[in-house]
Amino acid sequence: MSTNLLSTNDAVGFGGVVQEFLWNWENQSLRVVYETLGQGSPLLLLPSFSSVSTREEMGELARLLAPHFQVVAVDWPGFGESSRLSLDYRPELYQQFLEDFVKSVFNTAITVLAAGHAASYVLKLAVKQPAAFAKIVLVAPTWRGPLPTMGANPQVAGMVRGLVRSPIVGQILYKLNTLPSFLTFMYRRHVFVDAARLTPSFIEKKWQTTQKPGARYASAAFVTGNIDAVHEQSDFLALVQSLSVPLMIVIAESCPPKSKAEMQAMAALPGVSSVVLPGSLGLHEEYPAAVLEAVLPFLKALS
Repeated sequence: MSTNLLSTNDAVGFGGVVQEFLWNWENQSLRVVYETLGQGSPLLLLPSFSSVSTREEMGELARLLAPHFQVVAVDWPGFGESSRLSLDYRPELYQQFLEDFVKSVFNTAITVLAAGHAASYVLKLAVKQPAAFAKIVLVAPTWRGPLPTMGANPQVAGMVRGLVRSPIVGQILYKLNTLPSFLTFMYRRHVFVDAARLTPSFIEKKWQTTQKPGARYASAAFVTGNIDAVHEQSDFLALVQSLSVPLMIVIAESCPPKSKAEMQAMAALPGVSSVVLPGSLGLHEEYPAAVLEAVLPFLKALS
């Protein structure tokens, strides 16, 4: 495992230093792209998993945090500018990646701000290796993929995942579910609350992210729950209860009711700091200034 500097002409991002982390998983070499901005103590930004997941969704928040921290944002394997190989994307892959990335890139305990589905992986690593993190902020944390959330059983979810991974039918299904009109519908439904933000250029950029070769493999794994690191709310809450690292949760005021109930259950646990902010599951991208204002006192307070 190693890191290399990339030319800024070769990558898109938010104006930081772009590097690649070369990572091996089951004899496959993956190129993972990450970006660093600012000076100071390290703060890792982990974007939420979704069909349009990319470190760029953390871009404005990264710029706002950069005067206070050395901010590092990463594209998960299978998403963004990282390798999108035809792998069996499952929790073991992402758990091992996060552990290896934190160990290789940082030489001190770090602060981490994770959005959405990244929450479980951060919590698991923090329970396993408490010294890895100094503080944890989870923004609109979730633990269950879209199909399981809608009630699909594992057999149905597995069948859908198999179809999307298949050569011809899978490509057709994936393209239908990443049409700009469908992306707009999904953003309106549970990602953003301000429809005016969903301009043609914004949606075009998101659509381009979904069209990279191999993009459907990790996306299908997320949608069908194949990268759910836990499968019961009790297990998710048990991770929070096992933490020895200071934790803050940002609850999205307008997110789907099931997701909001999960966030409120976390916030009700002893020792957990929480705040409710406007927005839905994409509030880290839609309202970065509000997120900064809410979490900065927690991040800068002495433990």
